[in-house]
Amino acid sequence: MQRQKSILSFFRKPSPENSSSNAGDLANGRRVNHFAAKEKEQKACSSNPARALEVKGTDTPPEKVPRQILPADSASLRDSSPFSSIMHKFMKVDETQKASQSQWNEPNDGSSDVCTVSGKLNEPQGLCKQALSSQHPVTKDNDTNFNKKINQCSVMYIESDDDIAGPETPGTQRLVPRMKRIQEEIPKFGDKFGSSLPNSSKRLKVLQEPTILDKSHRDTSDMASKFEWLDPSRIRDANGRRPDDPLYDKTSLYIPPDALKKMSASQRQYWDVKCQYMDVVIFFKVGKFYELYELDAEIGHKELDWKMTLSGVGKCRQVGISESGIDDAVQKLVVRGYKVGRIEQLETSDQVKARGAKAVIPRKLVQVVTPSTTTDGNIGPDAVHLLAIKEGISGVNDGSVVYGFAFVDCASLKFWIGAISDDASCAALGALLMQVSPKEVIYENRGLSKEAQKALKKYSTGSALQLTPVQPVTDFVDASEVSNLIQLKGYFIGSSNSWNHGLDGVVQHDISLPALGTLIEHLSRLMLDDVLRNGDILPYQVYRGCLKMDGQTLINLEIFSNSADGGPSGTLYAYLDNCVTASGKRLLRKWLCHPLKSVEAINNRLNVVEDLLSHPEMVPLIAQYLRKLPDLERLFGRIRASVQSSASLLLPLFGKKVLKQRVKVFGTLVKGLRFGLDLLMVLQNEGHIIELLLKLFKVPTLSGNGGLDQYLSQFEAAVDSDFPNYQNHDATDPDAETLSILVELFMEKATEWTDVIHAINCIDVLRSFAVTASFPGAAMSRPVLLPQSKNTALNGENGGPTLNIKGLWHPFALGENGGLPVPNDVVLGENTDGYLPRTLLLTGPNMGGKSTLLRSTCLAVILAQLGCYVPCEICVLSLVDIIFTRLGATDRIMTGESTFFVECTETASVLQHATQDSLVILDELGRGTSTFDGYAIAYAVFRHLVEKINCRLLFATHYHPLTREFASHPHVSLQHMACAFRSKSECPSKGDQELVFLYRLTSGACPESYGLQVAMMAGIPEKVVDAASKAGQVMKKSVGESFRSSEQRSEFSTLHEEWLKTLLNVSQTGHYNDEDSFDVLFCLQQELKSSYRISGSDDSSM
Repeated sequence: MQRQKSILSFFRKPSPENSSSNAGDLANGRRVNHFAAKEKEQKACSSNPARALEVKGTDTPPEKVPRQILPADSASLRDSSPFSSIMHKFMKVDETQKASQSQWNEPNDGSSDVCTVSGKLNEPQGLCKQALSSQHPVTKDNDTNFNKKINQCSVMYIESDDDIAGPETPGTQRLVPRMKRIQEEIPKFGDKFGSSLPNSSKRLKVLQEPTILDKSHRDTSDMASKFEWLDPSRIRDANGRRPDDPLYDKTSLYIPPDALKKMSASQRQYWDVKCQYMDVVIFFKVGKFYELYELDAEIGHKELDWKMTLSGVGKCRQVGISESGIDDAVQKLVVRGYKVGRIEQLETSDQVKARGAKAVIPRKLVQVVTPSTTTDGNIGPDAVHLLAIKEGISGVNDGSVVYGFAFVDCASLKFWIGAISDDASCAALGALLMQVSPKEVIYENRGLSKEAQKALKKYSTGSALQLTPVQPVTDFVDASEVSNLIQLKGYFIGSSNSWNHGLDGVVQHDISLPALGTLIEHLSRLMLDDVLRNGDILPYQVYRGCLKMDGQTLINLEIFSNSADGGPSGTLYAYLDNCVTASGKRLLRKWLCHPLKSVEAINNRLNVVEDLLSHPEMVPLIAQYLRKLPDLERLFGRIRASVQSSASLLLPLFGKKVLKQRVKVFGTLVKGLRFGLDLLMVLQNEGHIIELLLKLFKVPTLSGNGGLDQYLSQFEAAVDSDFPNYQNHDATDPDAETLSILVELFMEKATEWTDVIHAINCIDVLRSFAVTASFPGAAMSRPVLLPQSKNTALNGENGGPTLNIKGLWHPFALGENGGLPVPNDVVLGENTDGYLPRTLLLTGPNMGGKSTLLRSTCLAVILAQLGCYVPCEICVLSLVDIIFTRLGATDRIMTGESTFFVECTETASVLQHATQDSLVILDELGRGTSTFDGYAIAYAVFRHLVEKINCRLLFATHYHPLTREFASHPHVSLQHMACAFRSKSECPSKGDQELVFLYRLTSGACPESYGLQVAMMAGIPEKVVDAASKAGQVMKKSVGESFRSSEQRSEFSTLHEEWLKTLLNVSQTGHYNDEDSFDVLFCLQQELKSSYRISGSDDSSM
């Protein structure tokens, strides 16, 4: 293509004649039509449904005109003062006070000189220009008297307009009485010009008296709103509903029509927008200042410590900031969880004056920034997601529900859509919430069940999650209506694939598309149509094709947040996170949420990690390039969002800020991609690793004709030529067209740039795996993965599930004295020595390391299926499809769930969904209720998992009768965490024994749990422990018969009873081909072998 050969030809510097002509074109509005912003139809206030967000009027002047020097004589001042024609609007003098005022109007006998003080003595500011109520006569008189008196000074003081930053507003000034300010200024005049005021002592005394009166009056007055329709007892939404109404809309406000009629044009501009955005803090542009009013002013006063003032005319509460500090103020409010909008001026003061003396500056809401949609500022490396959820009823009559969802990352310009089926436990919904980790969740008001709302609170990571109920969108009830809207508005037209591609693999279109419609409506309300037009939309699968871990499992295993304070320290994510780039960290989180379930894909990752470990010099070399990279993923998203988005560039001042920021983003992206391409070309020259990498991702052609290297060089030259100081470029109008052409050409290879960024992210994560695998002082091994078992029979000796780990240690739990944990061997299922039980019944003392062993086993499986090295000497396992965990004892007071209820809920999910290829971890099931009920439930659950599901199971318990009940079971292995006693002194005695934890996994059952010894270690008084010991002996005697009967079960378990019943049934019916019969025969064979070995060892010992 000709223009691709040299894009520099598009950027010839225009001649002065061309520049002037172009400027004329801009002034004539020829480019305004090209970049005109598409007006969004807003939900109108109930008082005027047809009112748009842009309002024009004729009764309010534009910005303040430059102040003029007042004439020197008082007569001319009264006749020709710029204040004289409008003075009656701001002063209302009572008849009873005219006599006293006339005394002030008489000239001073001791003064013949007259001065003029330039200032804003009575100029109204902001929106609140209502008449001052009659309850403040002292303040009005002070203002009036002083205006007449100050013109008789003996010194002329002129304030230069060049020193004025812009129109002053009460929101940017301290709340200082008017007379006090003048009193402080008068001595400065005398000092400056070397003269003093006549009769200064008398004048100061007169000035001090009204100051004191004004101060005392202000102390007694309140700062409450004077708008009755804002009063909490009277406030209503746009539909007239009160806050106690279940359908109350917190985003809208009802304003009486009579109140609107009394407002000025600028006031109507503000309230026409605010009544539709009551959930947003609205900054209103006035001259060179941004102001907050009424309820928003309270927020500015509370969060930013701004001084709240009353408007000079009208008692409107307000705070404000100059335009130089608005960006910082918006960022602070967003960080604290507020949604912030900006109403900007669409014209300059000169443009308004050209339309007439009484013309009003048109204004419009142009931006709304929220914590879940922000793209600027320091938002951190983590992805910022906005999630929309819609709940529906499943077509199957089993009590299950379906959740349609859609979420967006505005910074990277990506949308995802999907649906999940769930039950009453909301385990799948919890997995979605833990994976997405949204900043904000929007859902239809009264559209979610109580269980779903509990899950939103339970699985919210951190304290920053915002739950935003929205009014039901009747237009998006049907999926076809959402499709029509997307096509009509041109949404996702800039996506790399058709928006229908996002529905690939999504089975529940009727529930997922309405969720997308809710998200679209919300983003459109936030003025984010550019994101909707240019965003990529992709399908999202919570579970499909990966190792499944529900939300509770992610919490129990501390994958992303620890149980201590909810922070990232001490988590698997923190252990693996050695990534250099922010986008690499986000990809690592995605991989952690979806460990692989394909042996080939896992080995492809492991091959790269192994190659990096065999060539250690490559690891720091890769890091050297990665450290030079900015966040390419987010920069690329922001550039894509700016395509065909020039409406904001036309706004005065605001448009220049936007253009300056876009130049910086584009220049940074181009320079950053150069380092990324250099890294890929270095790896390409290293032939041993690039072949392995190409099995994980595709890399476009880099060098040669038509390669990205040559293509990128042209953009580098263009940036250096037109924006040499792109980090702080002083943007001009021609720069907009230059940047627009550059971006358009750059995006022609959007797919290739996306592939390059993804390849760099993958390299960063795999390098992080290599750094983790090179941990010094401990064994790390490459796992050996076996495919999933096809045979579900208990007697299958070939291809059954297996988990064989030797020397396993917890990857981020420190042992005693900060050393490494004690390594242990975990063997479940078949191995090279033959068939072994798939179930481990684990006992041991409290604090003996049982929970640590359970977690270590799960983490080893996750690391192996991530494609990372495992903290052990040898690791051989067949693929796991689901990991279930029931760990710890916690209740959920806020959701009304007791400890035992939480236990049963988590256990129910295991029993309903576990398969033969699952890994199940149960820790102390049944301890949240009475001893007998707890034991009964633990027994029944354990037996069901062993005999019906026969998955790989680790079951830790303090119910020692279970060890006797299943001691002879061929599918159960009894082991315990070893401990020992040592003497505290040189003369050992029974009461001088100290329990020592060895943290070593040992065969057999532990005789006791040693709870009393642990109680002593925890600090319980010795007398209390002695009393507990005596009570325990009494209890053992009272139930001794039961204990003796349980001892007998070690030789003949309940499973033997089932075997005998099955054999009896087989002998009566004569059917030998069913699966249960072969299982029984196989188990009897194993039992006879075990008994023969035991009897043989007993004979040899004799």
